[in-house]
Amino acid sequence: MEVVADGGCFVCGKENPGGLQAVFHQDSDTRSAHCELSLAETFQGWQGIIHGGMLATLLDETAIYACRNEVDRVVTAELQVKYKQPARVGVNLRVFAKIRERKRNIFTVDAEVRQEEQLIAQAEVRVFALAEKPLEGN
Repeated sequence: MEVVADGGCFVCGKENPGGLQAVFHQDSDTRSAHCELSLAETFQGWQGIIHGGMLATLLDETAIYACRNEVDRVVTAELQVKYKQPARVGVNLRVFAKIRERKRNIFTVDAEVRQEEQLIAQAEVRVFALAEKPLEGN
């Protein structure tokens, strides 16, 4: 499967005016990635509460960035999310993901969302490597 980065990703794409345009920070030494952002009412489910699908999306994307410390192109194979408590609209979120293990071309990644140090959601993500070539500049 060929995947092409065109800047249109809903989460991180700079060319997507309707997207989150989240900025991810990667750490190849710890095999991790994180981002910080707050979500507006546009992304709520119940009044003042961020929609759970948005949290799952952020967990997914952060896991992808953790894996991109090691390989160029990856896609999510499986995402299991456990929601712990609601996240409030307009309050900063910190999303963190770290590779737990890699077996051949499958990564297992642990990810979590925190808001004001409170655990909001956590996920186990399985990520499939499409290419072995590391990203340029990483």
